[in-house]
Amino acid sequence: MAARTGKEFLERLSQSRPTVHIQGETLTGGIQEHPAFRNVVRTYAELYDLQHSDEHKDVLTYASPTSGEPVGTSFLTPRTSDDLVKRRKAFKVWADHSNGMLGRTGDYMNSSLMALASAADWFAQANPAFGENIRRYYEKAREEDLLCTHTLIPPQVNRAVAGTQQAGGKLAARIVKEDDNGVVIRGARMLATIAPFADEMLVFPSTVLRGTPEDKPYSYAFAIPNDTPGLRYIAREPLDYDRPRHDHPLASRFEESDCVVVFDDVHVPFERCFALGDAELCNGFYSQTASVVHMTHQVVTRTTAKTEYILGLVTLLTEAIGIEQFQHVQEDIAEIITTLETLRAFLRAAEADAEVNEYGVLTPAWAPLNAARNLYPKLYQRFPQILRKLGASGLMATPTELDITGPAAADIEAYLQSATLTGAERVKLFRLVWDTCISAFSSRQALYEYYFFGDPVRMAGAYVKSYDREPYKAKVQAFLDQHSLERS
Repeated sequence: MAARTGKEFLERLSQSRPTVHIQGETLTGGIQEHPAFRNVVRTYAELYDLQHSDEHKDVLTYASPTSGEPVGTSFLTPRTSDDLVKRRKAFKVWADHSNGMLGRTGDYMNSSLMALASAADWFAQANPAFGENIRRYYEKAREEDLLCTHTLIPPQVNRAVAGTQQAGGKLAARIVKEDDNGVVIRGARMLATIAPFADEMLVFPSTVLRGTPEDKPYSYAFAIPNDTPGLRYIAREPLDYDRPRHDHPLASRFEESDCVVVFDDVHVPFERCFALGDAELCNGFYSQTASVVHMTHQVVTRTTAKTEYILGLVTLLTEAIGIEQFQHVQEDIAEIITTLETLRAFLRAAEADAEVNEYGVLTPAWAPLNAARNLYPKLYQRFPQILRKLGASGLMATPTELDITGPAAADIEAYLQSATLTGAERVKLFRLVWDTCISAFSSRQALYEYYFFGDPVRMAGAYVKSYDREPYKAKVQAFLDQHSLERS
């Protein structure tokens, strides 16, 4: 199978039978018709259709090295600068389709799988079968255009002890049995976004394993179909209230579900395992394979698209109500512009300084991407603040679509018009601003961006420890020494 169409994505989903608990209901299929998922599923289908549009197919696909059929560009293993640019352009097309609001489009995990499979020899050092498994799985995902989600961390129960020690080691997902054909997993994991409508679940390592014997049952990496027996999801309350797009313009399109993952003695065949019982291998899973670099390349491209959207939105807002000329408003707009240009500079630097790694993959420079992923969680928090400040009380005067066409229509036209817009046009714009900075959907977006790569404080600690500051320390020390010599 080549790159999927939206119709093919929906057909596969209709055949899947994942177990999903949501608002007291248990689903075992029919995800694409359920009110909590049908709108975002439709949006994902649109992404797959873009792969076949005359405008985007050359960027979004390339010829499969095995079948020759067009497959998704996010699976492309970059060997040249043109490959890297093509990957980034493909990321951008999909990110633009959702204004960067979809955080788990297929290209995110596809990028990870590409890097992991390229480093198959690294997996093989523990067991030759693991190297072959990751290579074969990547090719399956590429040729079938699978939509994968992933889960990384143990349940949030007692932060005073390690995840592997929660409730005496009986909560976090762990290996409880090994048989002739595979392993059995029991326990829970957080937090799988898009799990109800993904094709596959990637269960990848946490990065906090200590390497003790007690960690061995928690040291694994594998992939399973979304409807594997014993696998079930507990979805949070949906933020898509099944309201008209006019009233909830973002939530009615881009509401990605987040789920707790429960493994009720799930059997994982050996051929689906990429690492087992090796904490050291698991701890190097992302850094040693450059997987995190390629994932971050996709993420920074997406956040660039999201920042472009925020800049466009704030510009429409300030023009509509005639506040563009005030200096404090210009200061806020300048802050968004600065963020956008900073992200673009990081992407350009990462691609310009890319180097071929030991597995022959042209890999973007990590330093600028790492800086971007440490900055954006905090920078994004300013955007809703700015929109709320500039929109002010106007964001509370936002009638619905039915009001615009109902008995209040004349009043809305008279009293809710703006400097540049009719009453109906102004309400439509302000509903979009509201869904970006005030609604439940917007709050989830802010939280999501803040913790996208984990706790920003822990990320900052890792950033400081990994950054080579010795040259700069030596430079200052040399200056101090020179000053001493001049006085002596």
